[in-house]
This record gives sequence, structure tokens and C-alpha cells, in this order.
Amino acid sequence: MASKKTMKGIVVSDKMVGSVTVKVTRLFSHPLYKKRIRRDKKYICDNPVGAKLNDKVLIEGSRPLSRRKRWQVIKIIKK
Repeated sequence: MASKKTMKGIVVSDKMVGSVTVKVTRLFSHPLYKKRIRRDKKYICDNPVGAKLNDKVLIEGSRPLSRRKRWQVIKIIKK
């Protein structure tokens, strides 16, 4: 069985019941100019571990839990 995709991010919103919004930042090199570029993306995640605002968390892909929720917080790395 293939392992599930995991990413690290920071909780930017915890106003939903049972869910959090996690911002994941990635760095990549521009294909032509080779400059390092930073891109952010927000993911709606299920929150069974009780992560709060500004926590650094590890999220993992899961089955679709609702229309936009396809990720789950599996561990709080730093409070």
C-alpha cells in the first residue's frame, strides 16, 4: 500500500467546528530564471487532535470528508 502524502504547515484559522485552515508554504526554482520562489496554499483540514491558531502541524491526505475537506491534522509539531 502506498503511503499517504504529508505536509507541514501553520494553522491560520480555527473558527470552524472540528476543522482548521492550514497554510503550507513551498519553495521552488523558477524554470527559466532559476530564482527561488515561495508559494502558499491553504488547505481545509479535519482537526481531531485539537490544533489551535498559529500551531505548526503535520497534515495527511485522507478520503473526502466533505466538499472541500480532504486533509487531516495528524500531529502538532509546535504550539
